[in-house]
Amino acid sequence: MIGRLNHVAIAVPDLVKASALYRETLGAKVSAPLPQPDHGVTVVFVDLPNTKIELLAPLGEASPIAKFLARNPDGGMHHLCYEVEDILAARDRLVADGARMLGDGNPKTGAHGKPVLFLHPKDFQGTLIEIEQA
Repeated sequence: MIGRLNHVAIAVPDLVKASALYRETLGAKVSAPLPQPDHGVTVVFVDLPNTKIELLAPLGEASPIAKFLARNPDGGMHHLCYEVEDILAARDRLVADGARMLGDGNPKTGAHGKPVLFLHPKDFQGTLIEIEQA
C-alpha cells in the first residue's frame, strides 16, 4: 500500500538556524519557509537525491510542534511521510485494520498541495506516520 518515502520531518526550535545548517554546513538545497496555518507549522524542505527532509517550526502557540519542542527542546525526528496512490482507500484499509487517524480522519491539504493524513504513533511502534496522496 505505501509507496516511496516522501520525507522525514524534523522539528526544530529555530528554523533559520536549522536551514543555515543544512544549506551552509551540509551543502544542501533548502527551500524558502512555507507557513502552513492549517497544520500550525512553518516548513522548509531540504532536497536530497532520493527524498526530502522537512524542517518544522511552530506557527503560533497552539502548534503541535510547540508541544513537541516543549518535551524535546533541541528538536528531533517528528514523523515519516509515505506516499499512497489513493489516500481515501488507504485510510479505509488502515482503519479497517485497526489504525487510528489523528484529527477527524478527513485529509487536509499538506505543504505539497496534496491531501495528507496522520496516523497515531501508538499504532506504528511509536512513530508518527503521515500519508500523502501521490
